[in-house]
Amino acid sequence: MMSACLLTLNAGSSSLKFAAFAARAGEPLRLASGQAEGLKSEPRFEARLGDGPRQKKALGDGGPVSHRQALDAVLAWLSEHLPDHQIAAVGHRVVHGGRFFSGPVVVTDEVLERLRLLEPLAPLHQPHNLAGIGVGRQAFPGAVHVACFDTAFHRGHGFVEEAYGLPRELYAAGIRRYGFHGLSYESVVHLLRATAPSLWDKRLVVSHLGNGASMCAIQGGASVASTMGFTALDGLPMGTRCGQLDPGVLLFLMAHRGMDAAALTDLLYNQSGLKGLSGISSDMRGLEASDKPEARDAIAYFVARVRREIGALAATMGGLDAIVFTGGIGENAWRIREKALERSEWLGIAFDPEANRAGSPVISGPDSRVKALVVKTDEEAAIARHTIRTSGMDLRPQLEPQAMAGELE
Repeated sequence: MMSACLLTLNAGSSSLKFAAFAARAGEPLRLASGQAEGLKSEPRFEARLGDGPRQKKALGDGGPVSHRQALDAVLAWLSEHLPDHQIAAVGHRVVHGGRFFSGPVVVTDEVLERLRLLEPLAPLHQPHNLAGIGVGRQAFPGAVHVACFDTAFHRGHGFVEEAYGLPRELYAAGIRRYGFHGLSYESVVHLLRATAPSLWDKRLVVSHLGNGASMCAIQGGASVASTMGFTALDGLPMGTRCGQLDPGVLLFLMAHRGMDAAALTDLLYNQSGLKGLSGISSDMRGLEASDKPEARDAIAYFVARVRREIGALAATMGGLDAIVFTGGIGENAWRIREKALERSEWLGIAFDPEANRAGSPVISGPDSRVKALVVKTDEEAAIARHTIRTSGMDLRPQLEPQAMAGELE
C-alpha cells in the first residue's frame, strides 16, 4: 500500500527548495527536504530524509542549470528515496498574487493565466514559480496543486500603507504596495506562537535577509507595513536588486543614457544590489570573506539600510517589543546582525554579542526591554499547511498502489 504525502516547491531566483510531508491532520510531518542552489553559478544539490544526514552532490556539468533541470533532480531523488509514497497534493510558492489572490488557491488554467499577467512585476521569480507549477502538473497529473502567495500575508494593509503618491485611478488599477516574503513572515509568527506565546502577537520587526531581502512590521500576528512594494525591487538592497531608488534616476537613465525598459530591468534586477555596489559578488558570504574596500562598502550600505528600516517600522507601530532575524543572512551571518544592532540602545535593545556569535536564538540580554531573536524560517511548512487546508486532500494514511512520478519523460 502507498502512503499519501504532499510536496512543496519553492523556486527562488537562484534556487529550488522542496519538502515532502506526510498527509495528516494537524501539523504536517516532514519526511524529506532539500534544495538545488547556486543555479546561476555553481549548481549543487542536497537532500535529507527527516532529520537524517544531508546527501550532497554537484548538479549538472558544473555550469549554470535551469529550474527545470533542478526540478528533474528533485523528482529523481524522491522517486529513489520515497518509493512507497504517492504525491496527493503539491503546494507551490508563488511570489506575486496581485489584486487577484489574497489567499492560497487551487491551480486551474484560468488561475495560471491570471498569474502570468503578473510576471513583469516579479521577473526573477514568477516565471520560475509558474514553470514549476507547469512541470509539477505534468509530473503529478492526479494531484491537487495549490498556489501559495508571498503577497497574501500583507493584503490586510490599510490605504496609507498600500498607496503611492500617484493619481487615485492608478491605485484602483492595482498599482499599489503589495509586500513580499509573506510565507516566511507567516512561518515566523507561527513558530513564535509555539515558542514565545507571550511575544508573538506584540509589536515585531521581522528582518528576512537573504539573496532577496525585506523587513516587515507585524502586530497582533498580522502584517501592518513592509519595506517592499509593487515589485520585489523596493526597500533593502539585495543580492542583485537595487532596493529603494529615486524614480528620477530612471528618468535620467532613459533620457540621457538611452536605456529602454529591457535595459533598465536588467540593471535593476540583475546588476545592482550587493553585486553592483561591490563589483565582486552578490553573495554576502563572499563579501565577508573579501578584504577589498568595495566589499566593505557594500556590506556597510546593506547594514545601514537595515538599521534605517528598523526605526521606520518601529515608528509605524508606535514602538517595538521584539526584532527577529531570519533568512539565509539573518540566520547565519552574526557579523551582519551585530552591525545592524549597533547603537540600538535607544530602541530598548540590550544586545548580547556573545550570544549572537554563539548562534543563540536569543541575542539580547536578560534585562533587555526589547527582545532580539534569531528564528529559522520554514516557508515549506507554511506552504504545506495552506496546501492541506486548501486542497481538501484526503488525510487517510493509505492510498491505492501507484508508483511515484520520477523524472519527466
